[in-house]
Amino acid sequence: MFHDLPCELFGDSGLDLVRLDPVLRHVFADGTMLDSTSDPAAMAARIRTAFGDQAGKDWDRLWRRAGRVWSASWRHVLQSMVDSPLDLVRLAWRLRDLAAVRPGATLRGVGRSTAALQHLRVLLDRYATYAGSDPRRAPAALIAIPYAELTFGGWYLRGGLASLADELRAQCEVLGVRIRTGTPVAAIEATGGRVRGVRLADSTRVAADVVVTTPTPRRCTGTCCPRRAGPDVAPTGCWRTEVSAASSCCSGVHGTTPGLAQHTVYFPPDYDAEFDAIFGRPARPRRRVTWPGRPGGVQRSAVQARPAIDPTVYVSVADDPAVRPDGYEAWFVLVNAPPHGPFDWRAPGVADAYADHVLATLAARGVDVRDRILFREVRTPADLEADTWTPGGAIYGTPQPRPVGLPPPPQPRTGTRPVPGRRLDPPRRRTTHGRTVGCQRGRRHHPQTTRPDPPPAPRSGRPGRPPVDLDRIMLP
Repeated sequence: MFHDLPCELFGDSGLDLVRLDPVLRHVFADGTMLDSTSDPAAMAARIRTAFGDQAGKDWDRLWRRAGRVWSASWRHVLQSMVDSPLDLVRLAWRLRDLAAVRPGATLRGVGRSTAALQHLRVLLDRYATYAGSDPRRAPAALIAIPYAELTFGGWYLRGGLASLADELRAQCEVLGVRIRTGTPVAAIEATGGRVRGVRLADSTRVAADVVVTTPTPRRCTGTCCPRRAGPDVAPTGCWRTEVSAASSCCSGVHGTTPGLAQHTVYFPPDYDAEFDAIFGRPARPRRRVTWPGRPGGVQRSAVQARPAIDPTVYVSVADDPAVRPDGYEAWFVLVNAPPHGPFDWRAPGVADAYADHVLATLAARGVDVRDRILFREVRTPADLEADTWTPGGAIYGTPQPRPVGLPPPPQPRTGTRPVPGRRLDPPRRRTTHGRTVGCQRGRRHHPQTTRPDPPPAPRSGRPGRPPVDLDRIMLP
């Protein structure tokens, strides 16, 4: 973003950007630790030191391929208008680009064919979750994500990203832009087949030639935009979900915690079990050879999407006096989770009980802060759905569930057509070095630690409610 904006826009703003090293600390289930860096040579050396020479060679191959995919994505998608899959046909005559993207392959397939070490495959799989996707079904083109993250580096903005929002607003107002916050939109109005403006909840009409929307196409088309023909019915009762959401916990912690980078991720022993949980599993017959006189095909029961028992846990702790007092830490903890709908995040006591479970999981991996938490705020996919208008709180946007090449932009569901003048801008969370770290409504999510009294003992459920049986909720 800073590369493309004119230098005078933020030239005198006083924003303080700090380059991070490591960009991200990976802690694997066997205790092995890997610190990623934006220096390709240093990154390869760290992999060789941690996992051996063969792992270093595998990473070099992955890196070269990721670079080709990033170059193709930058030329043909990120800097071009892609209004339909036909616009990607121009890739067909660029055989090198097409070979790098590998249409039909999955991100998991790329890891298996290139990296012999399971640790590198796990590291690569995680980048599918940046898009809310399952690596076993996500397109191989997502290998461009780690390339972008490590090429452009990890950065931290002192004071948190809220200071960037404040500065951007100030600069926009200087240029004459009027910004309205807390103003719900009731409908996007169109006449003659073209967008003409928006109607606010208080019946005020605002004329506009172009309308950019952040809700997903399904929500926007079914709620705000006039339908062309037929209903826009969201699927109900689905056992499998194609997109994941996230559950987060912001906490004020007393004291300091050794062994943490600013961004640290703790992997579970069984990554596939987490994906099976948050994405669910549809019912289908198990294929096998049948014999005369014996029933053929065993029906495999469906498993509904649910929170993972042993999730990957991401922890962000900024060493910034602007977001915490001396002697305290501002923690942000994030786990992947099923969206609200396939799993009921509003059930009494579920949110707090799962937050307790995540902290207990983190304690089992060697980082126990439960007795040092002064206060916390738990945010579930149900909260994100209410705040961002994304169905189920799946704020990563529309995923690519099938193994295809460079994904086209999201389109409305059956029964609707795009309206000229409307642009679908997938919802984004607060981003540092190309990865999401959770921010809603532009608020600072490194809470100020001001309460002097220690918290009560960790509990399951909310006051006045019985404990929640997490085993019943999470087990298939």
